[in-house]
Amino acid sequence: MSEAPLVPGTVAEHTICLLVKLGQVAFRIAEDGIGGTGLRVRHYSVLQALADNGAMPQLALGSFLRIDPATMVTSLDDLERAGYAERTRDPQDRRRYAVDITAEGRKVLARLNRILVDLDGEILADLSTTERQSLHVLLDSLAGSPALTSLFDTVREQNGGKRA
Repeated sequence: MSEAPLVPGTVAEHTICLLVKLGQVAFRIAEDGIGGTGLRVRHYSVLQALADNGAMPQLALGSFLRIDPATMVTSLDDLERAGYAERTRDPQDRRRYAVDITAEGRKVLARLNRILVDLDGEILADLSTTERQSLHVLLDSLAGSPALTSLFDTVREQNGGKRA
């Protein structure tokens, strides 16, 4: 194992470089941590959004999560096959699908949330409780930032919604 920090040298002087690398690290650890369920982080996001918001039109769900339509379709296919979500025709507009979480989906979501709580503890083990709380508040603020949201959506649109 390397003794070098995850973001070595003067690269770490740039907050964006720290966020990029730590995001990659966290993603990999999360994917590995929940991998035993047969699901991925994107599946978790869909299930949690459905649990939080109730049934949603498929297109609205993809927009809400900023998942491109092709990835949304494959994610929902996976969740349907596993019995964790179901798509039904929207009674208001038969051209659209409404997506909802199933009882089995709620069970696996509870398991995923327990795993993610444990992973939070592992990846933040070197921080005090106060530092963990401060980091969460700062990241939550950044995630809801109108400036960052607008910048991301602009970049995403320029790239045709790919890789977001």
